[in-house]
Amino acid sequence: MPESLRIAVAQSTVHDDPTNPELLRESGAEVRRLMREAAAAGARLVHFGEGALCFPSKRVMSSLGPDEIGPSDWTKADWPVLDAELDQITRLSGELGIWTVIPSVHQQPDARPHNSMYVVSDKGRLVTRYDERALSTTKVTWMYSPGTEPVTFEVDGYRFGLALGLDVMFPELFTEYDRLGVDAVLVSYASTDGPNGHIGVQAQGTAANNTYWISLAVTANPETGLVAGVTNMRGEWVAQAPEDGRPAIAVAELKAEDWTTIGRAFRQRTRERIGS
Repeated sequence: MPESLRIAVAQSTVHDDPTNPELLRESGAEVRRLMREAAAAGARLVHFGEGALCFPSKRVMSSLGPDEIGPSDWTKADWPVLDAELDQITRLSGELGIWTVIPSVHQQPDARPHNSMYVVSDKGRLVTRYDERALSTTKVTWMYSPGTEPVTFEVDGYRFGLALGLDVMFPELFTEYDRLGVDAVLVSYASTDGPNGHIGVQAQGTAANNTYWISLAVTANPETGLVAGVTNMRGEWVAQAPEDGRPAIAVAELKAEDWTTIGRAFRQRTRERIGS
């Protein structure tokens, strides 16, 4: 494992209409601009928030809507354009030599899609995919199929876990990653309405409770009181994007010397003793 690993976390514009090809292309272009900024800053990995390409609205997708919420009609989505944007992102990862974690909707032939995070290597190859597990009532009732498993991957010897959407509110999912021995968890969250500063607080607490780094990628929206950032293992922000909410990245160094197994070993022993 190298002494440190530089990562970039993004806050980006979120559009909610996957039927609009121009908005999908705008989002893709912004993602690629931020990828280039991350690569220029020397990052080995860039992490994007939920909805970076699109955060489909339940009203836009409703088969009964927009005035009545019902099962989503995913045939309305412009899948060819979405796939084309993902393909460009994948190719650019290889060209820049940077790992990219990009959330998107994962289409399934005989079931509702997943709300997912794709992991693309610095060689421009899809390595793995994580599907959101803790879906909101709206998502699980009308929109998506839930995921079932944690997902980890490694970059230069550092192991990462993945969490998406409302996963951030369920400590047991992060305890699972603690057991899997991750060094950091990449959390992607769409913050589109009202004050959501508590999500940042939860990310800090999760990092401190599990003694691993948390990267929190969110929506570029100053009204939510939430910005993208990276916490260290003590739950302290070591890098944050601009508070004015403009699309941007923040860059942080994950340092091997800061990592410790003391807290993890203690938690494992204690869980065995109390049977949790």
